[in-house]
Amino acid sequence: MPRIIVQKFGGTSVGDTSRIRRAAARAVAAQQEGAQVVMVVSARGKKTDELVSLAGEFDIEPPAREMDMLLATGEQESVALMAMALREAGAEAVSLTGGQIGISTDDTYGKARIRAIKTDRLREHLDAGRIVVAAGFQGVSDSGDITTLGRGGSDLTAAALAAVLGAERCEIYTDVPGVFTVDPRIEPAARKLSRIGYDEMLELASLGAGVMHSRSIEFAGKYGVPIEVRSSLSDEPGTLIARAGAPARPVTGLALVRDAARVTLAGLPDRPGVMAEIFRRMADRAIPLDMVVQDLSVQGIAEVSFTVPQEDLAGALAAAKAAVDALDGAEVTVGTDLAKISAVGAGMPDRPGVAAKMFRTLADIGCNVELVTTSEIKVSCLIARDRANEAIRAVHAAFELDQAADADAAHRDDHPLSPQEQRVRTVVEGLQGMEDIVVADVSLDAHQARLSVRPVPDRPGVLADLFEAVAGGPEDDPSTGATVDMIVQNVSHAGHAAISFTVPESEANYAAELAAAPAVRWGEGAVQIDPHVAKLSVTGVGLRSHTGVGLKLFAALAEAKVNVQLIGTSEMRVSVVVAANEGERAVEAVRGAFGIG
Repeated sequence: MPRIIVQKFGGTSVGDTSRIRRAAARAVAAQQEGAQVVMVVSARGKKTDELVSLAGEFDIEPPAREMDMLLATGEQESVALMAMALREAGAEAVSLTGGQIGISTDDTYGKARIRAIKTDRLREHLDAGRIVVAAGFQGVSDSGDITTLGRGGSDLTAAALAAVLGAERCEIYTDVPGVFTVDPRIEPAARKLSRIGYDEMLELASLGAGVMHSRSIEFAGKYGVPIEVRSSLSDEPGTLIARAGAPARPVTGLALVRDAARVTLAGLPDRPGVMAEIFRRMADRAIPLDMVVQDLSVQGIAEVSFTVPQEDLAGALAAAKAAVDALDGAEVTVGTDLAKISAVGAGMPDRPGVAAKMFRTLADIGCNVELVTTSEIKVSCLIARDRANEAIRAVHAAFELDQAADADAAHRDDHPLSPQEQRVRTVVEGLQGMEDIVVADVSLDAHQARLSVRPVPDRPGVLADLFEAVAGGPEDDPSTGATVDMIVQNVSHAGHAAISFTVPESEANYAAELAAAPAVRWGEGAVQIDPHVAKLSVTGVGLRSHTGVGLKLFAALAEAKVNVQLIGTSEMRVSVVVAANEGERAVEAVRGAFGIG
């Protein structure tokens, strides 16, 4: 079977006739090397902004259906011009809209999800020697309406076509030469990565790295599509996004979300069903929650905080107020002018002091941390927005990300799939819609302990003091420290905060001894310990972008009358801590809700 390459060109890469010709030359060169080529093309330059502005002259809130009809014309212009450029270069070419290709979507205008893609017409043109120029960003609903896929839609189209065609690779041409350790506009010492794993890239994409949108990485990871991000202006190698290899260092890259807003629901009754009520209200408004933090309750009163993009704050506030109306005594507070800084790396599980080093670095520049949430490969901190650039540069230097490691990631293409990767593949084979959520596993760790330190002074350095002590000192010597899993810090009150974390139950007493030392130095704060808790984790792809996942999880726990003590989230996993004697009941209920045997 002939090898197939999918090439995607963004708006800046087709912004004028010279760039269109340059993109066409790349496709012709790939075809001359023996590949069948599909080009996915975005609207030119500022065309989409121009169309949005035109619509606003007629209607302040134009109908979503008509906006999709309008915006899709930008890609139609581009594909027609590209096909002409290809013919000028001596190649046979055909331009196709999403509907002509056979990209079937749901009917969510503006943010449609792909259900299926027909390949007959594509393969017919490819086998006839033509380069297919496909309109990105668009499809057709079951009712025959034109739909658009939302932000990053052309990347998603490219990954989807590569998946259904079994392409050798998907090349994303853009105005940057690849994926960097951090945005080089913030830190000039940022280094381009030669390779990065799907999970790491998905976390970085969702956390603010703007090279690719997270939905396209979700898609590529689910279907095993290798993606290379390359510059459209040079021939230098880019960054390969593929199966992860052995990590060369604990942190691969940093990401920044500059426009974060915090919503806190305080005074919540600590009982089963409360989180389900909150997530139900958010799902009704399709509000994608980012950092979700629930710390241990005090005297039957709980508190949960979450972050949303600033543009979604009004909707999140309305949903939060609707939820507290049903929960007597609860109140809603808001934090703005915030940013989220995150460190991501597949090597974190083997280096227990990563969080401590990040906290110490922020403390050294006098940057206070408002919220903390962690996962196996991510540490995220909510800080003041005006400290964001300084914080990113300091953390980048602390982890020496400007210096090349032996390899960004070892190749694993020829290695067997891991058990988790195999579970994902198995679930994907049974999906009815190509973008449906993949819940690959619901697991239970029934051998954890929870420690809480409260009250602690809300000032820079407290987190660093605590987790350096628990990890065995600044050099994070695993032989002298405890193994920290989840870390949760919620918003402070009256100058005092509370910090909770989990460790293996066998290390509970030792971890408590280590944590007590900084508390003594602060002159306040006591260590509370529950030596037997259980951590339930839902693992999969699309957990955050599908806003109903949290609702399904917490509704299942509520129905089983299981109370939630702590919450931690990431792109690939949602974890909750529950009482040890409720662990088996919890995992059985959640597995049933997600259809996991």
